[in-house]
Amino acid sequence: MPHDHPALADGALVAASHWFVHILPFEATRYLVAALGVYFVVSIAGARLLAGRKIRTARPGRRQMAVEFLVSLRTAAVFALSGAVSMLGWEAGILKSYDDPARYGWGYFWLTVGVLVVAHDAWFYWTHRLMHDPRLFRRLHRRHHRSVNPSPFTAYSFDIGEAAIHAAFMPLMLLIAPISQLAILVFLTHMIVRNVIGHSGYELFPARRNGRPVFDFLTSVTHHDLHHAQAGWNYGLYFTWWDRLMGTEHPLYHEKFAAAVRRPLDGSAVQAMGLAPLSATKAR
Repeated sequence: MPHDHPALADGALVAASHWFVHILPFEATRYLVAALGVYFVVSIAGARLLAGRKIRTARPGRRQMAVEFLVSLRTAAVFALSGAVSMLGWEAGILKSYDDPARYGWGYFWLTVGVLVVAHDAWFYWTHRLMHDPRLFRRLHRRHHRSVNPSPFTAYSFDIGEAAIHAAFMPLMLLIAPISQLAILVFLTHMIVRNVIGHSGYELFPARRNGRPVFDFLTSVTHHDLHHAQAGWNYGLYFTWWDRLMGTEHPLYHEKFAAAVRRPLDGSAVQAMGLAPLSATKAR
């Protein structure tokens, strides 16, 4: 009945507020743990050891990182709002999710995790390219590229519109197929870890003797760092295949990667950790 609509709207608002309050700490904590953890490893605990893997000489400024941190918390709020709306959709039977990860078998569980990662990479690549259209860039993507020299805190430094585009991915996937809550958690953990590492400023991916990436199908830190340095290249998030298929991989990518991984690690730091220095390893 028409007079029931305000009551239904009020009920939905109360339910959404309930879910938002519960999801926001999770989203903020997920970002904080990953960003602070990677920052601590590369910039504090492992600063000397990893000095040779620093992609750029200059370090991000404190003011830049403080702004990134605050903007990323706003992004966490956008993600929490999307999560709250998704929970309403789940309660209404529109979105498909379930508690027991073994409900459809563990094969299906890991299949959904893999599909989420591959599908998200495609979603990211194409929406990312779209946001680089000059008509959309200032409104949707400019905030992220203010971090020309990125830091781990850059990971969620988005304009509100960009945050909404990223947040739309999971509800769309839940419209298509049932996905367990644990699979979603595994996917979200992978997403934030890869995102933060990709903005760390240190090449952490392994290399062959010739300086090529061991896992050349994955986007390395150098791969995404080049995107922040020269925005017309390297739009991929997890994998390099879309950039290679569409001709948008930076032509000097492998050269830049090799330069980052061929710098020797700090010998004194290696010895302090009880490991053999590079020269000793070669002498054996």
